[in-house]
Amino acid sequence: MQPDTLRLFIRPVTPSDADDLFRIYGDPATNTFNPAGPHPDIHHSQAVLSRALSHWKSHGFGTWAISLRENPDRVIGFGGLSIRHFADITINNLGYRFSTEAWGKGLATEFANYAVSYGFDALKLPEISAVVRANHLASQNVLIKAGLRHVQDIHDVENAPASMLFTLSHDEWHQKTG
Repeated sequence: MQPDTLRLFIRPVTPSDADDLFRIYGDPATNTFNPAGPHPDIHHSQAVLSRALSHWKSHGFGTWAISLRENPDRVIGFGGLSIRHFADITINNLGYRFSTEAWGKGLATEFANYAVSYGFDALKLPEISAVVRANHLASQNVLIKAGLRHVQDIHDVENAPASMLFTLSHDEWHQKTG
């Protein structure tokens, strides 16, 4: 499968992505709906990146660095598919976060559609899910456009309101895409 979309260049994360990860995940604006808040420092981002690299080694898929095809050296976001444990369930999690410069351009939807197709076509995952805060309407719309639907609420963050779990099965996706 082609590792990009019409507008996006998508590649697996590398150890050199720590500064970009901190720039995006350390920005309070990109954490408006994240009860954990922004990454506190570069060391935290390096630890998160280390876990992402380990996931790639263990599972053969994981987090991608996302750039515009016209400027592949400027990372505008991170996202991908990963095995995550929330509450009492394990999911194939679709996650993404874009820098504020990328907001409002349909790039998250373009990425989510790519990730879902990749997960079902290349990885043969039986199901893809995503966890989103109930007040994050923009992200919910991205998930709905990618074919996922709200199936239940889960308590994924201690002392915070429940999140919404969106899911799409391979069979449901195949019916929609033919």
